[in-house]
Amino acid sequence: MSSIPSFLQRLLGRSDPREGLRPLYHAVVGEGRQPHWYLDGAVPDSLDGRFDMIVAILAQVLIRLEQQGATQESAWLTELFVDDMDGQLRQEGIGDVVVGKHIGKMVSALGGRISAYRDALTGGAKLDAVLRRNLYRGAAVTDAAVAHVEGALRQRWVRLSCITRDALLAGDLG
Repeated sequence: MSSIPSFLQRLLGRSDPREGLRPLYHAVVGEGRQPHWYLDGAVPDSLDGRFDMIVAILAQVLIRLEQQGATQESAWLTELFVDDMDGQLRQEGIGDVVVGKHIGKMVSALGGRISAYRDALTGGAKLDAVLRRNLYRGAAVTDAAVAHVEGALRQRWVRLSCITRDALLAGDLG
């Protein structure tokens, strides 16, 4: 039985190249769901809050992949994110007509946040201001909560800078 799928794969071409990045995507989502973000960091434990936290981690990974020259892998990882968000929306009962609009907004948000996080992590922008605008969406939050998230994201960024391209692509976030 197992020879049939491999025969079909050979007949129809290679398997989906994005599948090799699934462990990395799952690691990003797992990191974004860690309780400390929501407890100590006061990120809203809601659909929007979880989306924003996962996007913050994903943005760091995509920036790091960009620095490592992994352009194609970065695009595939983004496609996995889009597929996951599409599935999440459908699971929430959002219909076909509206899903595309939501996905467009999510991808736009991801692009804007990648730029904002890049400026804060590699340029001169202040990360706390970027977090207040993009992660907390302007809601009132304590300085201690923002400092917790900022510190943890900066630590994650330092760890990502020490990980090889191959290890990162395999799902190692440090």
